[in-house]
Amino acid sequence: MFSEQYQGKKILVTGHTGFKGSWLTAWLLKLGAKVCGISDQIPTTPSMFEELGLDQKIEHHFCDIRNFEGVSTILKKFEPDYVFHLAAQPIVSVSYTDPLDTISTNVMGTAVLLEALKQWNQKCNVVVITSDKCYENVEWVWGYKETDHLGGKDIYSGSKGAAEVIIHAYYHSFFTSNKNNIKLATGRAGNVIGGGDWAKDRIVVDCIKNWADEKSVDIRSPKATRPWQHVLEPLSGYLTLGSQLDKNTKLLGESFNFGPKAEQSRTVLELLTDLSNQWDFLSAEDAYRVTDNIPFHEAGLLKLNCDKALFYLNWEANLSYKECVEMVGDWYYSFYKTEKNMYEMTLDQISKYEKLAMERGLVWSQK
Repeated sequence: MFSEQYQGKKILVTGHTGFKGSWLTAWLLKLGAKVCGISDQIPTTPSMFEELGLDQKIEHHFCDIRNFEGVSTILKKFEPDYVFHLAAQPIVSVSYTDPLDTISTNVMGTAVLLEALKQWNQKCNVVVITSDKCYENVEWVWGYKETDHLGGKDIYSGSKGAAEVIIHAYYHSFFTSNKNNIKLATGRAGNVIGGGDWAKDRIVVDCIKNWADEKSVDIRSPKATRPWQHVLEPLSGYLTLGSQLDKNTKLLGESFNFGPKAEQSRTVLELLTDLSNQWDFLSAEDAYRVTDNIPFHEAGLLKLNCDKALFYLNWEANLSYKECVEMVGDWYYSFYKTEKNMYEMTLDQISKYEKLAMERGLVWSQK
């Protein structure tokens, strides 16, 4: 799976020290790729990047994504075959306390990478990752399509919508006939959960941290419904998209949604109940308690229509809701309650994901 496309190839991952960036880096290493990472810091403590020892396995750079000279220098020295751009300010609550940093990181950081690519003269496939929050959420019950209106009621959503507008403008201004060595597309996903996430103000993270200390957790929106997906689902989509950019010109400059199966949608309360079952609580009341403290606007429902990814990429989600929850719970339980090597644990979960996709005959997994 993917080894033909990525084995021995040079892959630049921005935001490689983050949650999704660490999982993507581990998967690329498993595929035999040579990985270079750009990130401004280790974003959390604990850190999946540190726990997996990834700094010893890749070419690792601390560099602010808004630093044009730094990004450009790394790009030209490493000469990647592929770029996956994940560097961002990813936390909605932080966008309220520091809106300017959120906007400059998510919008100008993306523009800096695109400008560095524009001034580079090598062939490269580029997947820029934004978010499902780039859509203006009117809380309808059907999934958002790639052609729906961009924007949002909060700074984070606005920054992701703005990033998509900048990507679209850069593609049509510089990466079509005048710069066709750069093959560019964007990926959108959200409600991503998985082992190794310790970012602030995320419900699964808050629960795991409290449960590890044998404490209950406050939940503020128990009825909020989300289409939860394991981190490997969108990553498989990004890898599929990157691998096909050379082969299909219809993908160039396009955006693609990557989301879970329709049956994945569950309330926060349902998710936490299922996760808590893996932590030996005597009752759900010992695991969490409901509060009404909602400090900022939260959307009630936002899900994606992934028909475009199925039609053009033959991509579809792999895991059931039960499998997703089990993988999340198993990773964290192993981290907090066992002496397992977490790099090996992570590779084992990737192998399990790959095996399930191939056994189920998912087209993207056969290539």
